[in-house]
Amino acid sequence: MARAPVSVDEDREKSKHVGALRELWPFLRPYRMLAALAGLALVLTASVSLMLPLAVRRVVDNFNVQDGALLDRYFGAAMAIAGLLAVGTGLRYMLVTRLGERVVADIRKAVFDRVVGMSPAFFENIMTGEVLSRITTDTTLILSVIGSSISIALRNVLIFLGGLVLMLLTSAKLTGLVLLIVPGVVIPILVLGRRLRVLSRENQDWIAVSSGNASEALQSVQTVQAFTNEFAVRRDFSTVTEASFDSARRRISTRALMTVIVIFLVFSGVVGVLWIGANDVRNDTMSAGALVQFVIYSVMVAGAVGALSEIWGELQRAAGATERLVELLNAEDSVADPAAPVTLPAQVLGRITFDNVSFRYPTRPDTSALDQVNLDIAPGETVAFVGPSGAGKTTIIQTILRFYDPQQGRILLDGVDLKDVARADFRSHLALVPQDPVIFASTAMENIRFGRPDATDAEVEAAAKAAAAHDFIMKLPEGYASELGERGVMLSGGQKQRIAIARAILRDAPVLLLDEATSALDAASERAVQGAVDEVSQSRTTLIVAHRLATVKKADRIVVMDEGRIVAQGTHDELVAEGGLYAQLAKLQFTEGAELA
Repeated sequence: MARAPVSVDEDREKSKHVGALRELWPFLRPYRMLAALAGLALVLTASVSLMLPLAVRRVVDNFNVQDGALLDRYFGAAMAIAGLLAVGTGLRYMLVTRLGERVVADIRKAVFDRVVGMSPAFFENIMTGEVLSRITTDTTLILSVIGSSISIALRNVLIFLGGLVLMLLTSAKLTGLVLLIVPGVVIPILVLGRRLRVLSRENQDWIAVSSGNASEALQSVQTVQAFTNEFAVRRDFSTVTEASFDSARRRISTRALMTVIVIFLVFSGVVGVLWIGANDVRNDTMSAGALVQFVIYSVMVAGAVGALSEIWGELQRAAGATERLVELLNAEDSVADPAAPVTLPAQVLGRITFDNVSFRYPTRPDTSALDQVNLDIAPGETVAFVGPSGAGKTTIIQTILRFYDPQQGRILLDGVDLKDVARADFRSHLALVPQDPVIFASTAMENIRFGRPDATDAEVEAAAKAAAAHDFIMKLPEGYASELGERGVMLSGGQKQRIAIARAILRDAPVLLLDEATSALDAASERAVQGAVDEVSQSRTTLIVAHRLATVKKADRIVVMDEGRIVAQGTHDELVAEGGLYAQLAKLQFTEGAELA
C-alpha cells in the first residue's frame, strides 16, 4: 500500500536549516589537514581570479602605448595568472572531491554499523527500504555538498567580498549604486529559501517512501505474481513516485523562481550602473580600463550572488539529508548493552532460566506475548515448546536472543541476567535455526561458514552432512562453490532449511535454538535432520519450537503454551495422559492407534 511520509510535520520543518550541516563535523575532523589544503587551494584560486581584472585594466589602459615590450609583459602576466588559476582550480577539485568521497564513505559505514546492530523493535517503525534510501540517496546529496557545493560556495563568498572591496577601490560612486540592489536580492532569498527548505525535506521523504515501497514489492515478487497483484503493486509504486515527482517539481519551481528573481535584479542593476559608468568615461572622469575592471568585478560579484542563491538550495537539501542520517545515528535502541557488562565464564553450561517473565511487543502493547513465565532449563536438556499459533513459542526464542527485553522479570544464562551481559558475548554461545531461514547471495560453502567464519572446508562439509544437506549441494553445478542467488533463489524451501541447520551445527554452541527448524522438510529429509538434531542435542541445551508434534516426542520435556502462559509441562506420554491442550493437539495430528498409542 502506498504510504505518505510521516516525518514532514511542523516541528521538523522548523528545525531544518543549513546549521544542521554542523553535524558533519565529527566526520570531517579526522581529515582536517586535507580540508585545510583544499581551503588553501580555494583561497589561491579566488585570489588569482580577483587579480585577473587588474591585468586586464593594465592592458586596456596601455593598449595605445608605443612600447610593445610593456604591452607584451602585461599580456604575459595575464597568461601567467590564467595558468595559475587553472592549476589551482584542478588542485582544489582533486582535494575537495577526495575529501567528500572519504567523508561520505565514513558516514555510510557509521550509519550501517549503527543500524545493523539495532534490535528488531527498531525495524517495526521504519521500513528497510527507507533506511537504504538514507544510506544511498541522502549520502549522495552530502557528497555533492562536501565535494562540490561548499567549495563553490566558499569560493563565491571570497569572490563576492574581494570583488566588492576591489569595486569600491575602483569606483566608490558606482559601488555605492550597486549596493542599493542588495536588499532586493536578499529578501527573495530569505522568503523563498524558507519554502525551499520545507519542500526539499518533503521531497527526500517521498523518495524514501518510494524506495521502501519498491524494496518491499521486489522482495515479495513471487507472492505478488502468484496472487496476480502486479497491477496493484505498480499502481502503488506509481502513486508514491508521482508524489515524489510532484514534490520535486514544486521544489524545482520555487528554486527556479528564486534564481530568476535574484539574477534579474542583480544583472539589471549592474547594467544600470554601467550606463552611469559609461557616461563617466565619456566625460573623462574615469578611464576605459577602470570601467572594464569595474565591469569584470561587477560580473564576478553578480555571478557569485547568483551561484550562492542556487547553492543555498543544495545546502538546504543536504541539511535535510544530514538530519535524516543523524536521526539514524542517534536513534535510541530499546535493547542496549550495559555500561559495565558482566563477562560470562569461558565454559558456558547452558542453563536457561525464565524468572517471572512478562512481555508485550511494542506494536501490540495491549496483548501479552509472555505472561508471568517461570521456567528452568537444565544444561544439556532438550525442551520443546508447543501450542497454537500466537501462544508465545517464538517469543521465547526471541527473548533468549535478547532481540527484545521483557517488561517484567529476568532471563538468565547460567545464573547471569542477560541484561548484564554484552549481547555479542552471550549470543556467541547460541546457535539459531529460524523459521524463515536466511540465505545470503553467496556460495553454499560461505553460507554454512557464516555460522563460524574460521571453520575449515572439512568442518563445513561435516556440518552439511549432519544436516542432510551434503547430497543436494554436491548436485549443484559447482558443488559447495555454487552461488545460491539472492535470498537463496536457487534452492527449495527445504534446502534452505537444511543450509540453516548446517550453519547452526557448525557454530557448535552450548545452546541450540530451533524455531520450526524442520517445517519445510519432506518426510525423508525430516527424519535425516531429526536424527542429526537428536545427536547434536545430546551434548548441549536445545530448545525446539514446533507445530508438528512428531518432531518433539523424544524431547526430555515438552512445554505447552497458550496465550503467553505455560499451561502444562511433561513428556509426550505424560501430557497425552493428562488430556489437556497437548492431548487435543496430538489427537488432531496423530492417527488413532498409530503414534498416539
